[in-house]
Amino acid sequence: MSIRKSRDWFSPDYMDEKSKKKSAYGMHPLDEYLRKDRIPHIWCPGCGLGIILNSYLRALKNSHISPEETAVISGIGCSGRAAGYVDVDSFHVTHGRAIPFATGLKIGNRDLVTTVFSGDGDLFAIGGNHFIHAARRNVDFNVICINNFNYGMTGGQAGPTTPKDAETSTTPMGGFEQPFNLPGVAAGAGAVYVARWTAYHVEQLIDSFEEALNKKGFCFIEVLSPCPTGYGRKVGLKTGKETMKHYKENSEIKNGADPSEVALDPEDPDTNIIVGKFVDREAPTYQDERGEVFEKARKKMEGE
Repeated sequence: MSIRKSRDWFSPDYMDEKSKKKSAYGMHPLDEYLRKDRIPHIWCPGCGLGIILNSYLRALKNSHISPEETAVISGIGCSGRAAGYVDVDSFHVTHGRAIPFATGLKIGNRDLVTTVFSGDGDLFAIGGNHFIHAARRNVDFNVICINNFNYGMTGGQAGPTTPKDAETSTTPMGGFEQPFNLPGVAAGAGAVYVARWTAYHVEQLIDSFEEALNKKGFCFIEVLSPCPTGYGRKVGLKTGKETMKHYKENSEIKNGADPSEVALDPEDPDTNIIVGKFVDREAPTYQDERGEVFEKARKKMEGE
């Protein structure tokens, strides 16, 4: 269900002077995109989600994309809460189903700037098959994957990107499964734009989000995010500050790198981090190809 309708209830016309002062209404540069009645957010101290959402909204503003032109779809997990904080047409859907929902939304209104904002578990575990086929079809929307290496909301369980041998609540002696290389998966499936950054790389994140917002086709951006509560405390990164320091000291920007060769070190996700824009190409979108087939069908019927 769309949750955009609440904006008027938090406008100055509905607030007394005390509430106006407390809310600082109209003072934040991203006010038009935020549901301020839901602020402050519920994310843990040290989590990178606030930084990432802020960067995305700044990219919207820099691209002069109005809230009325925008839709945000989130799945289940910590990142799924983002849909509740943005004052655009936003949808919080069932686990793993953000991409098929976004596909239907984009087919119904191809002019709507559509973004899936979700996590590694939602997008690549239960939602993995949807991701592959949306990339294969080159559906015209953006996918922002916040990768915190675990299921942070439900207890810090191991997920599809958890490094091998990492201790989690479900792998107390270390894991034994090989994690996904997300840029490799996205590029291999057909995404026309693939990038990876961390929550530390704010300026690059904003630029990358802007590029994706203004590009036609299936665009994928992985953002590595601190999770001190669910993941970091098990692997010796007990604060967001410690993780951000790792990102700063151990990231290497390699624009144009082969996505199949940027897998994270399975022993430690915060060393040897290759970041950058790896893929940026042009290809017909699903909507364009679909329209051409429908037009052929129409002409054939009229001819008959």
